[in-house]
Amino acid sequence: MAERYYVVREDLLPEGILKTEQAKELLRRGEAATINEAAERVGLSRSAYYKYKDGVYSLEQASRETIATLSMDLEHRSGVLSKVLGMLAAGEGNVLTISQSIPLQGMANVVVSLDTSRINGALPELLEKLRSLDGVKRATVVGRS
Repeated sequence: MAERYYVVREDLLPEGILKTEQAKELLRRGEAATINEAAERVGLSRSAYYKYKDGVYSLEQASRETIATLSMDLEHRSGVLSKVLGMLAAGEGNVLTISQSIPLQGMANVVVSLDTSRINGALPELLEKLRSLDGVKRATVVGRS
């Protein structure tokens, strides 16, 4: 069965779903350090939090989230991929998936799906920084959603 989504007015939602989103907001803003702390502050059990956490998003949060898929050709040398991932993390990009081909002739293709909703600056700037890294031969956006 295909997933279906609904937009529902807040006053119609069960308390557990509302409190889950409140706890997630505390975590996003850094006002709670752990899930346990966030759940406790909003009066929610941890089991209810885990039950709903992957299925509830505020409309504002859902509209801000964007995913970019980057394709990069990297030299097959120790530390190149680590530097790329470090730069993505430093720019507040959140890696969702990563796939690397088997290196051929000293090069490997890496495809990264990245949550760009919190990146510092624009995606083109991040790409330029990636391209400037030693060992990165190509970096391009191949898809966005």
